[in-house]
Amino acid sequence: MSSTTRRRFLRSGAAQSAVAAAAAYGKPVGPVIDCQSHLFVPELIEMMAKRKTPPYSYKQDGNVYVVTGPPGAWRRRLRDKHMDVAAKLADMDAAGIERTMISINDPGPETFAADGSIAARICNDWIADLGKRYPARFSGLAVLPLQNMNAALKELDRCVSKLGMKGILLYSNLAGKFPDEEEFRELFAEAERLDMPILLHPAHPVTFDATEGHGMTAGLGLMFDTTIALARIILAGILERHPRLKLVCPHAGGALPYLIGRIDHQTQVLKRGAEHIAKPPSAYLRQIYLDAVSPIPLAIQYGIDYVGVERMLYSSDHPWVDPQTIAGHIRSLGLPPEDEAKIFGGNAERLFNL
Repeated sequence: MSSTTRRRFLRSGAAQSAVAAAAAYGKPVGPVIDCQSHLFVPELIEMMAKRKTPPYSYKQDGNVYVVTGPPGAWRRRLRDKHMDVAAKLADMDAAGIERTMISINDPGPETFAADGSIAARICNDWIADLGKRYPARFSGLAVLPLQNMNAALKELDRCVSKLGMKGILLYSNLAGKFPDEEEFRELFAEAERLDMPILLHPAHPVTFDATEGHGMTAGLGLMFDTTIALARIILAGILERHPRLKLVCPHAGGALPYLIGRIDHQTQVLKRGAEHIAKPPSAYLRQIYLDAVSPIPLAIQYGIDYVGVERMLYSSDHPWVDPQTIAGHIRSLGLPPEDEAKIFGGNAERLFNL
């Protein structure tokens, strides 16, 4: 069933009994599409093993570790599932996921300095090959060597025209620089022209030193990074200049949906930071898609209330999170079955032109 036919079906009266039946079994009508799911690329890990400064990898006691930075060195141990395609497929099957928008995880090509183009090609070729081997299961998100915009745009063209990528993974900071900075602006214009969604994904956070204590880097540091990056994108006027840009912020928008009222007050009442925008920041935030990766259902519900059910996406953040965890949180909200169907797959079909 095509996405157009599926939408017509969901709007029809004949769909009601099918929707109710599917809901009774805890399954949404239509496909389940995971919009944020990751694998580490083995060839990139091998490349990192030859490096002496971050990002690099090493083996110790039979384990593989990835180190990113600066500031500070954030060390993460790779689990078996982090590079295992068969395990990814098995977990997708167990969770009823039809298709995954697959991407790499931090570090991105922009952290590899002069080797950024090599790193990007390694990652994009591997992700694209995965899509060729499993065309019904995986669609790829491209990563780009944004330390060199000419090289980045050339790689983007290759990813679209030759590799069939469906979106762009943009890190919340690019080797310490936020993506709203002038040197990266051309990417947003090109993504709008190509109708390519951008997924804003956290990277080694600029707040690493502040959140390293008590192991808060992943819990708070990553969320602060996307929050700051998204707020800067809005206040820089990028969504004002590119109203057709398809931007996705994962993890229910980080902290920005909860703080946006304060940002509105700062810009609209106190006149701080409103130089590049014509509307309150909250209006631009409603142009953004959010994904449902949150360990608390209340945050997912708030995201739905804020941007609307048509802009909420099911994602798992696998292999860091069990896909069934987020699916269970969405179902626990007791949404109308037709709304669940949009979140679990219908919105992604439309967004990524699947």
